[in-house]
Formats: sequence, structure tokens, C-alpha cells
Amino acid sequence: MKCALAICILLCALPAAYAQGATSPKPTSRPEQNHPEQTQLNQTFTALENTFIRAAKKGDIAFFQRTLADDFSFVDSDGQLHDRQEMIDARSDPGFDILPYNMKVLPAGEDVVIVTYDVVLRVPPEEDQGPPPRYQHFSTVWIKKSVAWQMKFQQMSVSHWGDW
Repeated sequence: MKCALAICILLCALPAAYAQGATSPKPTSRPEQNHPEQTQLNQTFTALENTFIRAAKKGDIAFFQRTLADDFSFVDSDGQLHDRQEMIDARSDPGFDILPYNMKVLPAGEDVVIVTYDVVLRVPPEEDQGPPPRYQHFSTVWIKKSVAWQMKFQQMSVSHWGDW
């Protein structure tokens, strides 16, 4: 009899527990809506990466000298590894015109953040000597040095060949 009573109580309690679970708030599909610190991180590093893009378009050497870590390195879309000075030299002339989209910010540690995004590279015809891949994917590693964030590494990977 006690066993039957326990089963009856359990069966009566299950629908109530299920209804309580159905009315509790569900997490949203976007993690930054649940975590304000993620939203702040996204805003900060999207702004930093956009500053890099504007500096590359203008040929702003001062930005690169200030922002690139002393041991900065990058992999260009040709797969070759380059150092800090090569980035400064490559971006010293205006005209590196990229259109970023699908930017994502990923924390990788206490003082390390990865920003990854797709780009459309737009090269003017007069500068085009064998077109580079138009559709690329950029990934940048940012590190915190004392109070400032610096670029430590960047990789530019081909997403799609052709379509010029």
C-alpha cells in the first residue's frame, strides 16, 4: 500500500515539475545576451579590429608601431610567415581595402583574445599583379601588455579562390 501511495504521489508531482520547467526562461541562442561581459568583450575587440582595418586602409604606420607586439608575426594568404617589420612595411602605403563581415570574438585566456572574421579583399586594378584571393578569413590574436592590448599574431587564409 505504501508503495502504491508513493507511486501515486510521484505521478502527480511529475506534471507539476514539468510545467515548472516549461515556464522557466530558456537561454537565448546568442551567448552575449546571457553574459554582459561577453557583450563588452565583443564590442571592445570588434572596435580594435576595425581600427586595424582603418589603419591598413590609410597606411597608418604609427598605429602599427604602437599596436603590434615586439614579437608580432603573421601568416599572409600565400602561407608565408612574416615578422613585425614586414607588416609595417606592407601596410605603410594606403590602399589595403578589405570589407569585413561575420566577426567573432573568442576569449582564449585571461589576457588573450582571438578575433576571427571573413573579408572581401578589394584591390584596385592598377595595383593588381596577379590577383590575391578575393575572399579570405582573418584571425588575430590580441594580448594584454600592462594596460594596453597589442596584436601578437594574425593569419590571413584563403576562403575561396577566383571570382574576380
